[in-house]
Amino acid sequence: MKKYLLLFVIAIFVMSCSKKVEVKGKIAGSSPLDRIEFVEASGVATLPLANFGIDKDGNFTGTFEAPKNGMYVINYAGKQNLIFLKGGQKLNISGNSATFPNEYVVTGDAKSDNDFFQACQKFLTTYGQTLNIQQLASGDEGAYVKAMQKIEADINKNIEENEKKFNPGKEVVEWKKIDAKTAILNLLVNYEMTKKQMQGNNPSFKLGKAFTDYETKLQENKDNMVKTSPFYRQYLLTKMSADFQTFAQAKAQGKTDITTSELFNQFLKGKKEVSQTEKDYLLAFVMAQSDMHPQTPAASTDKIKKIIEEDIKDATIKADLKKMLFAINGFKIGDDAPEATLVKQDGKAYKLSENKGKPYMLVFYASWNPYIAEGTMPVLKEVVNFYKSKMNFVFVNLDDTKDQFTKTSNALLKGIPGTNVYGDGGLNSDVAKKYGVYGFKLPSFIVVDKDGKVASRSFVNLGDQDLITILDKQTGLSAPKVDPAAQLQIDPSALQQQAAPQVEKVPVEAK
Repeated sequence: MKKYLLLFVIAIFVMSCSKKVEVKGKIAGSSPLDRIEFVEASGVATLPLANFGIDKDGNFTGTFEAPKNGMYVINYAGKQNLIFLKGGQKLNISGNSATFPNEYVVTGDAKSDNDFFQACQKFLTTYGQTLNIQQLASGDEGAYVKAMQKIEADINKNIEENEKKFNPGKEVVEWKKIDAKTAILNLLVNYEMTKKQMQGNNPSFKLGKAFTDYETKLQENKDNMVKTSPFYRQYLLTKMSADFQTFAQAKAQGKTDITTSELFNQFLKGKKEVSQTEKDYLLAFVMAQSDMHPQTPAASTDKIKKIIEEDIKDATIKADLKKMLFAINGFKIGDDAPEATLVKQDGKAYKLSENKGKPYMLVFYASWNPYIAEGTMPVLKEVVNFYKSKMNFVFVNLDDTKDQFTKTSNALLKGIPGTNVYGDGGLNSDVAKKYGVYGFKLPSFIVVDKDGKVASRSFVNLGDQDLITILDKQTGLSAPKVDPAAQLQIDPSALQQQAAPQVEKVPVEAK
């Protein structure tokens, strides 16, 4: 009996510690080319945690690891919405392609939390239409504070009513309360900025005690708020904006190679009143927005890596930023190209090291890539035919199933010399993880030299002149100039930002 009791206790413990979320659903009227992504809303890196395909009947299914219990972003067909999820949950999401994910129904473990959340959001939409913030802001400071207190009270009353009605978990209620406070704080700081501008940014401008006391009261647990809400980070950055602009102009004077991240890092080091938790989240936010994109020069990227390693103290934030940087920039030139689990159409295993002695290009693609047949394949065929005598080409399919790989490779790559292989599991495959491939990076291209060393960053445009230069160097050939517009241009940094909640960018760039 004790044995079985112990097993039961262990099972309960494992379930309670599980971070895995199992999702099923149906989007009526959707296309098999559509995808659904889930992204952690409160994280500092906006890389998708999961990317699920939808079948011809609109069904999708999959699992992913939820870093923590909290709010997540659903991305679908260029649209976004929030959903509250907890590790260990099993849920079903349904909707119609015309309105999803703006409107959706959740059943299963996450039902009560999201019924509560959606009811609160519906109230805010209706309530917001009754407010004239501009008119309120035109009044005196005391009246504005009272108006904000009234708004806060109305929102909290609705939260309490919905809590009784839907019986959600404590975590989503706490999230909603923080969200309400953050909304008020952003209204307060916008009022402050407006009044400062009206007085010509007079340095002697000061807010009244009632205003500042209320603002302080709304931030009783700043570290928890900064961890939970990107909108609270926006508020803090807006508060710091004027001081940072002055600091940056003085520090950057006469310098052409200093990055916004370096300046903001130096600025934060002088802020004794700002906790380390706030510094980590705010610095990560600024780095991701300002300096982490494919066009960042290598020297600047090295500076970013150093800041992440030395000045970001939170281990999770540090790891997320490194993962994001790798997804954007790829390997360091000269690194060993890692082996990965790959399989050919006939089921035989394939090793990338089979190419050793000859340079090769890895081509990552999937059938659901927009315009891949019309935009990518004609250019790829020209590139392969030109360089095939001096290098190999490995076409890595990342579709959801091996059957789809067979159909896709036969249809798209017919007549193009190279090796067709499949990464089992698609975007969740061993090869996708090792090479930092996400949906926003498909198709993508990486060059490896004859010794198995990485010879290029990850490119998303075959017409990129830097890629052509690398191919020429690896083969000793000299390609004719390629029109950079020959293939659809894709900017991964822009797409990965789309995965985050739509937060207005804070003006922190150095001038």
